[in-house]
Amino acid sequence: MIPVPFLKGKRVLVMGLGKSGTATSRALLAAGAGVMAWDDGEAARKTAAEAGIPIRDPALIPMEKADLLVWSPGIPHTHPQPHPVAEKARAAKVPLVCDVELLALAKAGARMLAVTGTNGKSTTTTLLAHVLDECGVPVAAGGNLGTPALDLPELPGDGRYVLELSSYQLELTNSLKLGVAILLNVTPDHLGRHGGMSGYIAAKRRVFDYLTPGGAAVIGIDDGPCRAIAAELSRLGVRVVKISVESVLSEGVSAPEGVLLDNAKPVCDLKAIPSLPGRHNWQNACAVYAAARAEGLAPKAIAAALATYPGLGHRQELVGSDHGIDWINDSKATNADAVEKALVCYDHVYWIAGGQAKEGGIASLEKHFGRIQHAFLIGEATESFAATLDGKVRFTRCATLDKAVAAARNLAVSDSIPGAVVLLSPACASWDQFKSFEHRGDTFRELVQAFTEGGGG
Repeated sequence: MIPVPFLKGKRVLVMGLGKSGTATSRALLAAGAGVMAWDDGEAARKTAAEAGIPIRDPALIPMEKADLLVWSPGIPHTHPQPHPVAEKARAAKVPLVCDVELLALAKAGARMLAVTGTNGKSTTTTLLAHVLDECGVPVAAGGNLGTPALDLPELPGDGRYVLELSSYQLELTNSLKLGVAILLNVTPDHLGRHGGMSGYIAAKRRVFDYLTPGGAAVIGIDDGPCRAIAAELSRLGVRVVKISVESVLSEGVSAPEGVLLDNAKPVCDLKAIPSLPGRHNWQNACAVYAAARAEGLAPKAIAAALATYPGLGHRQELVGSDHGIDWINDSKATNADAVEKALVCYDHVYWIAGGQAKEGGIASLEKHFGRIQHAFLIGEATESFAATLDGKVRFTRCATLDKAVAAARNLAVSDSIPGAVVLLSPACASWDQFKSFEHRGDTFRELVQAFTEGGGG
């Protein structure tokens, strides 16, 4: 736990009691702050109360009595409609921040590196932490991924905090000091929460506002918004390190053919690393290499560490094999752009998709439909996905994940196509049937391992 002694005696309202809100409440209580916590979900309030967290309805609290409001980034505070508590706080001029801001204040002298982007930030965060650790650097990773900001451990002075930051968190943070800031890519996502594409780009752009003098801005330049940001920062005199997996960069880090190049000079063959399949992972590796070099690590040490990366759970995670068919858990692919990263890695796909649909659906994947042998649809998105696939890809309405796994296994085994995979890559949020994408992926893994480890079939 990260201590926050500067909040001793302060009255702090915590809005949202998921992982980050609960961790924040614990840290505040340990610091001697007056905590007033709330979640719109009754189950979350009950769990928090049982853990000793004081529950207070903000509708019944005079907001001017609060010194600070720590906001769960998942709750809308501006677009598409601000939560009443956020409006109430702003009217009372109560600062609205997320837990990452408290970490920044608590560890103002610590070396921090941040990763953001529409896709790939979780893999990049864990990969960067892995490389630093393998090279002997004390490191802790968290934020939007895994460990909440205030549940991170204390590190020695030479340690590094590697933070995955969402656009929501970047909007609610002001005091970060970053030695390296990584922006992987920007494609349409969460547009409703940011008032459109320009608001989303602006939120991602904020990560570079926190660079310390001489800090490195690592930017993927394979999409228009990122190219524009890179050009702007270069004009401002910021140290920019460009990365690309579409073209060789004479100045920067690139891997258009899967060989990582530093200023066009070969460093290592990414195609030989099983845990980093596909062009999207080459981009992640380029970003990590650039960040690690900016932190002073040697190219050979970085290459050796990349080769030992075990992979990220729920992101093209091989969870079992059966009758020559690999079962791939890509539950973290919650939008079509992320799904595309997985589809291009396989030629014969039995695709499990669906859940709570996001903007744009799956129409953008049509150019890859030829790779899909059959689709198995689940959740709220079933009918909209069926309409997109109709006449182009065979599909079965399965409703639930367990039925989809059973149907996919039966058909894939019957077809017996060499090199076939069953891919859970939902292109959807999970909340219609699961607590989180992790819960969805864990359920998939358990269903698969019931027959791959139990000797079934």
